Amino acid sequence: MADLPPPADAADWWRSAAIYQVYVRSFADGDGDGTGDLAGVRARLPYLAELGVDALWFTPWYLSPLADGGYDVADYRTIDPAFGTLAEAEKLIAEARALGMRTIVDIVPNHVSDQHAWFRAALAAGPGSPERELFHFRPGRGERGELPPGDWPSQFNGAATWTRVPDGEWYLHLFTPQQPDLNWDHPAVRREHEDVLRFWFERGVAGVRIDSAALLAKDPALPDLAGRPPEPWPSGTGEHPYIDRDDLHAVYRSWRAIADSYGAVFVGEVWLPDSERFARYLRPDELHTAFNFSFLSCPWDAGRLRTSIEETLAEHAPVGAPATWVLCNHDVTRTVTRYGRADTRFDFAAKAFGTPTDLALGTRRARAAALLTLALPGSVYVYQGEELGLPEADVPIDRIQDPMHFRSGGTDPGRDGCRVPLPWTAEPWHDPWLPQPEGWGGYAADRQARDPDSMLTLYRTALALRRAAGGFGGGSLAWLPAPPGVLAFARPDGLVCVVNLSGAPASLPAHASLLLSSSALDAAGLLPQDTAVWLRT
Repeated sequence: MADLPPPADAADWWRSAAIYQVYVRSFADGDGDGTGDLAGVRARLPYLAELGVDALWFTPWYLSPLADGGYDVADYRTIDPAFGTLAEAEKLIAEARALGMRTIVDIVPNHVSDQHAWFRAALAAGPGSPERELFHFRPGRGERGELPPGDWPSQFNGAATWTRVPDGEWYLHLFTPQQPDLNWDHPAVRREHEDVLRFWFERGVAGVRIDSAALLAKDPALPDLAGRPPEPWPSGTGEHPYIDRDDLHAVYRSWRAIADSYGAVFVGEVWLPDSERFARYLRPDELHTAFNFSFLSCPWDAGRLRTSIEETLAEHAPVGAPATWVLCNHDVTRTVTRYGRADTRFDFAAKAFGTPTDLALGTRRARAAALLTLALPGSVYVYQGEELGLPEADVPIDRIQDPMHFRSGGTDPGRDGCRVPLPWTAEPWHDPWLPQPEGWGGYAADRQARDPDSMLTLYRTALALRRAAGGFGGGSLAWLPAPPGVLAFARPDGLVCVVNLSGAPASLPAHASLLLSSSALDAAGLLPQDTAVWLRT
């Protein structure tokens, strides 16, 4: 760790940062109860600093009944007791910063938990009360109000989005019934979230990731889709009743003013097919960055990847925002598994039990994809366990907890397979909240740290080079001539990345030195299939 150059302390650190996603419940268990916690994270901060990341993004660590993995927040100012205390969170933020790593927290503004004080008060207050105006309560349809007030599909497998309460009214929830949607037309909702931002910024948080960032604003009439598709429509108009509405941008402009006063940044979870609409969220007075889901879901195909890269850079250019790159997160099938399948793209609708996977092939491709991703201009996110090459775990059906599985009627395996606790040593966690598969110890971090050919060593080396070389991260990208199936591009300072996705070995362009290779070159010095290299010309 002493040999690593220190992270940049510039105000625009986020434009080229390497950010590590921490899913606290599965990261490290500090007290031996089977659940990850802040004590476990604090103990592993030296590991994260040695990995070479610039910031840590924490998925929700707030008080929550965990109906949806913590994205059902009961109190934003309280750390869930299963994870620790607010005082521990403050220590973690300070300790990480002392090691050169900033902290990003998750905010879930579209909804709260049904155990949140506001919603419990709304249920108690009854129809027509001011408390219910903070949410979307409506009378039902039908002779006795027995039918839902609308036809919007859930974000989880198209299930119902309205739940009836004992007094006969219904409330809206785009996700599970335990996650009632907030009414963002209400000033109290806006004030509360602005206060929550200040609360965490004052505790040293450097940024906020905004969950479901395009869903907050709703048409006050809550009109039916009436058979129209749930995705944004008409294209580019902002007229959808609950996705990407124009009035949402006023919210983020007010948030940006708060963030600027603390020198903090935002990253939005924005799933939109319209690049012009997407770019609106990245205007200079709104969000700093947004997640790049096109690249994440792209198959292992040279043409498709190049198109995704080009389109991503093009849609960010008009607003001067940096692109973000990510291969996996807590919602997505792990990279090693996805790239080892016949269909290498990611699509929520395509998830199924029993999909055949070649893990050796997937691992080889994941190693190459790591170098590709870390060489692209902008910031990069690494989901915990990707640096260990973890595959998607097959969680026994009787241990699955993800609501996506249950709301699909049991056909969707859900997201628990990418949330299984990390193997730090060959010794498994004591009674973990999700079971670690047999053989999980083979991926143990302590074992990989001693192996020069491990995935962990590859990530450590790549992140150190990325920081030291200077040409990776921010700056330009220029495509180089390459045979079909090969991606080759130049970055500043004479750096070049070449990735071979073709069916045959490929020649390397002229270069002065080979900095790093995801797998060994062949005996003839050619780049094998599913291999990436970094060169200096």
